[in-house]
Amino acid sequence: MTLDRRTILAGSSAIIAASALGGCVNAAPSFNAAARVRSLEGESGGALGAAVLNTGNGEIFGNRMDERFAHCSSFKLSLAALAMQRAANGGDALDKALPVTAGDITSYSPVTKERVGQTMTIADLAKTTLTKSDNAAANILLRQFGGPEAMTAFWRSIGDDVSRLDRFETNLNFVPPGEVRDTTTPRAMAKTVQALLYGYALPGKMRQTLREWMILTDTGMNRIRGGIPDGWAAGDKTGTGFAEGMGSIYVDIAFAEPPVGAPLIVTGYLRLEEVHSRVEANSAAVLAALGAIAATSARPI
Repeated sequence: MTLDRRTILAGSSAIIAASALGGCVNAAPSFNAAARVRSLEGESGGALGAAVLNTGNGEIFGNRMDERFAHCSSFKLSLAALAMQRAANGGDALDKALPVTAGDITSYSPVTKERVGQTMTIADLAKTTLTKSDNAAANILLRQFGGPEAMTAFWRSIGDDVSRLDRFETNLNFVPPGEVRDTTTPRAMAKTVQALLYGYALPGKMRQTLREWMILTDTGMNRIRGGIPDGWAAGDKTGTGFAEGMGSIYVDIAFAEPPVGAPLIVTGYLRLEEVHSRVEANSAAVLAALGAIAATSARPI
């Protein structure tokens, strides 16, 4: 890929900048958000799954909206919500302490590796799972709740009959072409995020806490949130995977709340054939461009 962030964002950010000058503008009278997402896929060099859901009127647009993509770490948003739902329904209390053992530690466990031999509450583990993407914290919660199948059951309980989790971290990140384990679709996950943040899947205070944790999560500042205008509230959860036989995937699931109007849910999944050795800015910028398109779709043109 030879595109840089400036090139990828050019079409979308120009519209954002124009509308930021005030109210309705005529800078792009023929702007078609769905067509722009399809065009973005062509510019990306890969397969782009995307869904943009307007929570006010239920309208949704995107690309490959019903195609399966890997969750990678993005499932941790739903795992944190599961911890909250269980507590609300009389299950394990959020202040229940669970041990952290050396056997729990796997790759990328920045918080839990410092807590070996100690305990962490379910609330602390859930927040750490979401905001720090700590893999050991996620696995500790999954085991406490009944394994990956408990995560799938949670999705079914809130009306998501598509998303599924089948393995623990870090095995769940290997999702080669044709694999259905540990996958979702852009449309299904957009509706799930809507249910978690603006629906009735969680009590009001817990919805607010989940929203605050998403805002605190900083791994996606250059993905979808990178295209959201200043002055909007936004939060997200990312996922990333690289492996031979799979290629690379960049995931981000986000909410964006404009100063006026209904919140948006934006889900993005960029799958590439090449295997990256690290997170590449060009690929993250594709998801930032998706965020810019989503924001523009909510503004009067």
